[in-house]
Amino acid sequence: MKKLIPTLAALAVAICANAAKPLKIDLTPSDALPGETATLEVFLPKGEAKATVVMCPGGGYGFVSMENEGYEWVDWFNERGIATAILNYRLPHERHNVPLADCMAAITTVRHNAAEWHIPADKVGVIGFSAGGHLASTMATHYTDATRPDFQILIYPVITLDPTITHMGTRDNLIGKNPRPGMEALYSNELQVTTLTPPAFIFATQDDDVVPVENSIRYEAALTAAKVPAELHIYPTGGHGYGKRPHFKYVNQMLWLLDSWFNTTVYPAPDR
Repeated sequence: MKKLIPTLAALAVAICANAAKPLKIDLTPSDALPGETATLEVFLPKGEAKATVVMCPGGGYGFVSMENEGYEWVDWFNERGIATAILNYRLPHERHNVPLADCMAAITTVRHNAAEWHIPADKVGVIGFSAGGHLASTMATHYTDATRPDFQILIYPVITLDPTITHMGTRDNLIGKNPRPGMEALYSNELQVTTLTPPAFIFATQDDDVVPVENSIRYEAALTAAKVPAELHIYPTGGHGYGKRPHFKYVNQMLWLLDSWFNTTVYPAPDR
């Protein structure tokens, strides 16, 4: 039984000044290593929510970047009526299924509490950044019947584990420097797309020297081939790890495009 603990997360509230107090949920499974934890912090908007995003911060599967790829997004989503659930997942240490297991637990928990939290159970998606984008796209292609996300948002994501264009730290932390046969292909998520993969919004920059933009291009091509609705936006500069910080030259365009995508894809207005 997962333990639900309302708590005041000081850092989160300091950064998300307008957000309500989060609910902090312990997702740590019984088989976790000593000292290992997985948590979900849920920030609910005022009134009925239109959707929920389970946020997967990046960090190369070596740490979890909770601020610029987590807390700093809460107000933006909540102001639009979108609940935000930030996942602090366990690091794999070459246990390839560990982050995915935590993400599945997060989606299950959100849907289980949908009525109590006044959120729609059929509009629960994932958003991921960098290696968190790999986790989100893994969730979107390796789901179970009960954990399929309803949509996916990927910001400068790692998609493939192909050594020619992947982020090698992400790859090595997930499957090791000498992975078992089949592991590279299994977690190269452009190879796992099907017609049931959820709709996607993808954003990247051409000059990203950490995670090559080819990751996003390959994934969008696979989605298009499977006839999965997908938007891919590539801007010329910005590098990597910008989140929604104002130093990123195209931040306003990115947020406008994402807001528009929610209104046309996730919760479109009914036809009149």
